Amino acid sequence: MPIDLSTALGAELPSQEFSWTASDVALYALGVGAAGDPMDTVGLAYVDDSQPKVLPSFATVAATMNVTEAPRVSFPGVEIDLAKVVHGSQSVELHRPIPADGTAVTTTRIAEIQDKGSAAVIIQESETVSAEGEKLWTSRSGIFAKGEGGFGGERGTSEKVEYPQREADHTIEVESLPQQALLYRLCGDRNPLHSDPAFAEAAGFPRPILHGLCSYGMVLRAVVDEVLGGDVERVRGYGVTFGGVFFPGETMRIRVWEDGSQLLVAATAAERDDAPVLKNVVVTLA
Repeated sequence: MPIDLSTALGAELPSQEFSWTASDVALYALGVGAAGDPMDTVGLAYVDDSQPKVLPSFATVAATMNVTEAPRVSFPGVEIDLAKVVHGSQSVELHRPIPADGTAVTTTRIAEIQDKGSAAVIIQESETVSAEGEKLWTSRSGIFAKGEGGFGGERGTSEKVEYPQREADHTIEVESLPQQALLYRLCGDRNPLHSDPAFAEAAGFPRPILHGLCSYGMVLRAVVDEVLGGDVERVRGYGVTFGGVFFPGETMRIRVWEDGSQLLVAATAAERDDAPVLKNVVVTLA
């Protein structure tokens, strides 16, 4: 059905209480490529049995680790076919380091709906607090829905990062596994776009693609390990826009520019002439 702007914009979604464990944290870390070297103590810290260190990007999956069904794009005033949807943007702001286990409550609202003419962009904002009432993180997520524009909304704007006109300070290459998407989907994202060849073909792709949020986690993990010495607590914020697809088994080329209290990052698919994967990437440092 067409987007009902008067109903959807500003709508608050039901609050969600959830818990996570050290095993969930370790599974997520493996899903985004951590601990690839069994002799690397920095990597092994992500899979410690009781107190694994937690990537800030874990915030994007903490509430869905136990989900086993494909997601639905169903909000007040919004019903969209999953095959029309791709992730457009994602950001998280940490108010404290994420504990290795805990219980929290997330409240979410539809903050913005942009009418791009041929498509719609739906932006959600969420606040997550611990069971004790301590603010943990704030996140913002945008989805791009093909064919869902033309409902009479504002076009909206998008923020673009100005990268320095010099060579990157760091270039990191990360090889993904052919089964990377199948591993990552165990973190709760069961969208068949990432596991079902027929569904991927119907959506316009030659084969299943990697989850955008897996690329999101892979890039942050590589930056933390290679640029920040594995110190996850130096990250206070992390935001990206999704610039293109990445196929499991490809190599992610990650360029990092140091820029004061932040890192500017771009991620591309090395084998496909550096086709964009993540852009407008900013890691805010403590």
